[in-house]
Amino acid sequence: MANFGNMMKQAEALQRNMQKAQEEIARMEVTGEAGGGMVKVTMTGKHEVKRVQIEPALMGDDREMLEDLLAAAVNDAVRRVESESQQRMSGMMSGLKLPPGFKLPF
Repeated sequence: MANFGNMMKQAEALQRNMQKAQEEIARMEVTGEAGGGMVKVTMTGKHEVKRVQIEPALMGDDREMLEDLLAAAVNDAVRRVESESQQRMSGMMSGLKLPPGFKLPF
C-alpha cells in the first residue's frame, strides 16, 4: 500500500505540474518568420495571433507572394508553439517515476 500512496502523491504532483505547464504555455509568445524575416507573426501558446509585421518593401504589387509569405509565417509560428509546448511538457514528465509498464493516457 505504501507504493500506491506514493503513486497517488506523484499523480497529484503531476496534475499540479501539468496545470502549471499548461498555464505557462498559454502565456508564452513565439514569433514565426518567412521571407528571411520580412514577414513575422507573433502567436500565443493558445495559437492566437497577437501581431503581424510586414516589411514595407513587400507592400508592392505582388499580392500573391505576400499572401504566401504570411501563410508561411503563420505555419512557422504554429510549429514553434507545438515544439515549445512539447519541450515544456516532456521536461515536466522527466522527473516522474512510474512503475515499469505503467502508461499515462497522454
